[in-house]
Amino acid sequence: MGHWFDRNIVEPGKLPLLLALAAFVLTFAITRFITRMIRAGKGPFRNITPGGMHIHHVVPGVVLSVVGGFGAVASGRHGVTAGICAVIFGMGAGLVLDEFALILHLDDVYWTEEGRQSVEVVVLTAALVLLVLAGFSPLGVNELSSDEQQGRVGVVLTLVVNFCFVLISLFKGKARLAVVGTLVPFVALIGAIRLARPTSMWAKRFYRHRHRARARSMLRAYHHDVRWVGPRRRFQDLIGGAPDRVPLPGRKS
Repeated sequence: MGHWFDRNIVEPGKLPLLLALAAFVLTFAITRFITRMIRAGKGPFRNITPGGMHIHHVVPGVVLSVVGGFGAVASGRHGVTAGICAVIFGMGAGLVLDEFALILHLDDVYWTEEGRQSVEVVVLTAALVLLVLAGFSPLGVNELSSDEQQGRVGVVLTLVVNFCFVLISLFKGKARLAVVGTLVPFVALIGAIRLARPTSMWAKRFYRHRHRARARSMLRAYHHDVRWVGPRRRFQDLIGGAPDRVPLPGRKS
């Protein structure tokens, strides 16, 4: 186990990335635990409100991300300093993305339905970092042979083709497949060849006069949402807590 760890994590310089991921996940988990305790009125935890102004934890998160990010760039991929900066950056990223929905909507939506977006982004980020740790490269460059890697034409062609699949997936309204597809091209290919969601740019442009395709798209999207909306919501509630049915003024972590 130790030999595998040294060979696959330490030697390639992936230890800071692993530490950043661990700090990211742990910080998010601890933050959600504390905010849920504050919401329930349990424990010694309280909101930070100096002078009556609520300080969201995205604020220290931004500071930690900036300090850790610049420190990581300056320290490289090896050494104790690189590991410390990676942990600081991971903590900051965890605090920032825990309030991603607040930044997106510029509103206090932490415990609302829109607040679920924070949990989704955190899970997606952790999954992408795990793929990078496993050796996946952006847009499938890792799948090239050694001869293809030496030829610029092969690298550029692979990047262009896979990037096109990612763009098509985005235009078809399949953002999750597009994001994962940047590391796993086969996923982007699936998103590119399947029917677009009825509200996507692709459907509005290409299904406008194709009534059968538009009907199939709406039916498939309906069945997909009915099948997965329940499990997805239960998973998000398990991780981040269930949102308020009716937003309550002043309730925040």
